[in-house]
Amino acid sequence: MKLFVGLGNPGSKYARNRHNIGFMAVDRIADDHGFGPWKSKFQAEIAEGRLGHEKVLLIKPQTFMNRSGQTVGEAMRFYKLEPTEVTVFHDELDLAPGKVRVKAGGGHAGHNGLRSIHEHISPTYDRVRLGIGHPGRKEMVSPYVLGDFSKADADWLDDVLRGVSDGAGHLADGEGGKFMNAVALRTAPPRSSKSPAEAPKTAPKPAPHSEPDDRSAMQKLMDKFR
Repeated sequence: MKLFVGLGNPGSKYARNRHNIGFMAVDRIADDHGFGPWKSKFQAEIAEGRLGHEKVLLIKPQTFMNRSGQTVGEAMRFYKLEPTEVTVFHDELDLAPGKVRVKAGGGHAGHNGLRSIHEHISPTYDRVRLGIGHPGRKEMVSPYVLGDFSKADADWLDDVLRGVSDGAGHLADGEGGKFMNAVALRTAPPRSSKSPAEAPKTAPKPAPHSEPDDRSAMQKLMDKFR
């Protein structure tokens, strides 16, 4: 069994925040892969289903971001799982909007949700880092992540969420490379290999029209030396 944890803050006020892209990711997976209805357990909303060859529990902690680890730790202990069987989907300031990366273990880089999970289960869980870009200045980070995605973000955001859902089965099976390929097919589809049609070749210019020469041989010779 695997735990797929989306990070965010509960309530409609936060639903479209950049900080809630983790919630958005697991919502898309649940919708696309026929997961059961969302239920309340572990101070979270949970949904059960299958991805690839694995049973997967999707989790959206309802404790607010900085206490996410309480939910994850409780669920992990209930199912007797190891931290390496947990994958957390979260917003990433250090990646450009639309970029996605998979990471095993590591630091929390100041992310309050990850910091809480570190404290409750250790840092050895897997992450799917969903790029939202950086506002440019440290003092702008909080209003930026708690701000809604703009209309201009709609296309790349939809591509990312579709790609994550497309590759979710590979991720559950531990095939990170195939997961990233599925994401890339949505966010950076390959260009067509078909070469553009060749331009038609220029037709040779017709020879200029000339009148028939009916002079006698002697006349031609005389004209040559004039």
